[in-house]
Amino acid sequence: MTATGPALMLDAVAPVLRAVALAVLDRPSAGRLPSDPDALVKEHTPMLLAALARFPALRRRAADHLAGAEIRAGDDARALAAVLLHADDGVVRAGLAWITPGPDRTAERAHRDAERAARKIDRLKARLRTAQGRLDYARRDAREASRLLAGTREALAEQEERADGLTRRLAIERRRWRDPLALAAALLGALERAGAARGGHLAAAARAAGTSPEEVLAVLRAVVDPAPPPAAVTAEPGLRVVPLGGDDHIGGSCLLVEAGGTRVLVDAGLRPGDPAAPPRDIARALDGPLEAVIVTHAHNDHCGYVPALTAGRPGLRVLATPETAVLMPVMWADTAKLMAARERGRARWGGTGDVLYGPRDADAAARRCEELPFGVPRRVGALTVELFPAGHILGAAGVVVRAGDRRVAVTGDISGFRQETVGGCAVPESARGADLLVMESTCCAEDHDARDLRVDGLVRAVAGICRGGGRVLIPAFALGRAQEIALILRRHLPEVPVRVDGMAADLAAVYESLDPGLRVFEGAAAVADRPAELDAFRTGVVISTSGMLTGGPAVEWARRILPEPGGAVFLSGYQDEESPGRALLDLAGKGGDFTFRDHDGEVTVPVRARVDTVRLSAHADRRGLLDIADEIAAREVMLVHGIPGRQHTFAETLRVRGHRTAGTRAWHAGAPA
Repeated sequence: MTATGPALMLDAVAPVLRAVALAVLDRPSAGRLPSDPDALVKEHTPMLLAALARFPALRRRAADHLAGAEIRAGDDARALAAVLLHADDGVVRAGLAWITPGPDRTAERAHRDAERAARKIDRLKARLRTAQGRLDYARRDAREASRLLAGTREALAEQEERADGLTRRLAIERRRWRDPLALAAALLGALERAGAARGGHLAAAARAAGTSPEEVLAVLRAVVDPAPPPAAVTAEPGLRVVPLGGDDHIGGSCLLVEAGGTRVLVDAGLRPGDPAAPPRDIARALDGPLEAVIVTHAHNDHCGYVPALTAGRPGLRVLATPETAVLMPVMWADTAKLMAARERGRARWGGTGDVLYGPRDADAAARRCEELPFGVPRRVGALTVELFPAGHILGAAGVVVRAGDRRVAVTGDISGFRQETVGGCAVPESARGADLLVMESTCCAEDHDARDLRVDGLVRAVAGICRGGGRVLIPAFALGRAQEIALILRRHLPEVPVRVDGMAADLAAVYESLDPGLRVFEGAAAVADRPAELDAFRTGVVISTSGMLTGGPAVEWARRILPEPGGAVFLSGYQDEESPGRALLDLAGKGGDFTFRDHDGEVTVPVRARVDTVRLSAHADRRGLLDIADEIAAREVMLVHGIPGRQHTFAETLRVRGHRTAGTRAWHAGAPA
């Protein structure tokens, strides 16, 4: 090769660089480079030389491009091309070193720069992968934090609702005590609860008034129970009883009792469903005057329609035991909230529906409540009303309604056995030999095991799960069942942590305020700290609403506990055929997945936990109902609050035992059966 100057050297290498540029532009990654090969040579010569030194494949493609081009620089250019496009990297580096002499050694430096750039790219890729992993973790953490935040907000909203409820109840009580009639009724009830003794509070009140105890009671009774009009006193009472709901079905209990121009209802409950409905034939009660509604107990199927009644009839009296008078407003406020939520849900889909009542109606009904202690006669127009203990739940009462010498006894929901929260029924003399006994028949076809055996079964099942380190969810009805189970566990398993959630916790606090002996939140029992304890509470028992898993916090707990092999879900009460609780029971033992559905969508979880039932009915069974019928020994017995086929069979049993039965329909005193 002849000696050449810098200009001649550039002329000789130019065709090679152009061929390399064409080879580079063939690559898909060349999108950001100048598309003109001459411009690429001009702007990126060091890069092209470095690529020439590193990549044999690039040299082969460049040789192909060069073979199709005419080399005009003579032998020097052809010889230089043979060196720079040689298959051996060493030959190429030597050629590059020869054509770029001097202290700069541009090609070698470009080669080193390219290697450093490649290493830097590799490090950046590694850092990118690390950053991507951290981002994925951060996103998962953000989703979990968002979920926890939503749960916390929900829990705070529940606490605010509880605080609002307490504030409303306080305001209601304050307004009640400013009402002269309510104040007189409360004072009369307090004095009557103290008994007929002429000492104590009654004597003090008489001394303060400068009169006798009998006169004090007479004045208060005159205020609370004004004398009926003379026509009602002289007229033939003509006692009449008409079932308006909850007769051949369960729910919407309502009984119209009328005599001497006075008409009262015993119970006014809601029929279950979405939306809830009033008693089936309530219109028959509203077609004339109505003086009062006597409520047997605070379950919604017996009292849930009362606010709708008082909203339409502001003068309507509401009589109940002191405990029921306190519990009902809590139930009404929750029902009003659920009705409003359902209406909002329907509105989102363009639907409409009638809301039976709102929070203001519930508050107004609460102010109408008159406390009537057990065993104290209270006059309502031409009728006299007396309540007696019915067992079942705290404050539950049976009712004796008297019109002249005619009497009807109504059991309401009744049980003869002692529970943790309440004793059994106590039939008064005023009920014995009544003209008519209206008796519930919820469990008239069942013979329950002894209560001690049922309690023992629950205790052993819970203890077994907790000893294994698992946790138990017991979905329970908010009023009665939840508090009963909590007190059973406190008595028999005091070392097992128990958490009470949802409305069940609110009502447990009301229980404690009504009866200091019913201490639900003691020792290892507490209100659930949701959402924190949904995952943090690992061993123990959660008692939560709703009892049929139709909604509420019980669903949140179930979603977490059902997938746990060491956990359990014990359903503690009646499960409607269409309820999620019944569907879960049908799945029990088969394995598989269970889907919860609500307005937010669907959530499916595997069922690995034990699923079973806990039988702790608060209703009298067949034998218990027969005992009650025998004890009251009424002239006729009407069965309500049950299933027709079972009622028919039980009525036959009553007749075999010598009882005369009346059909579940309108009844008149003295009318032929």
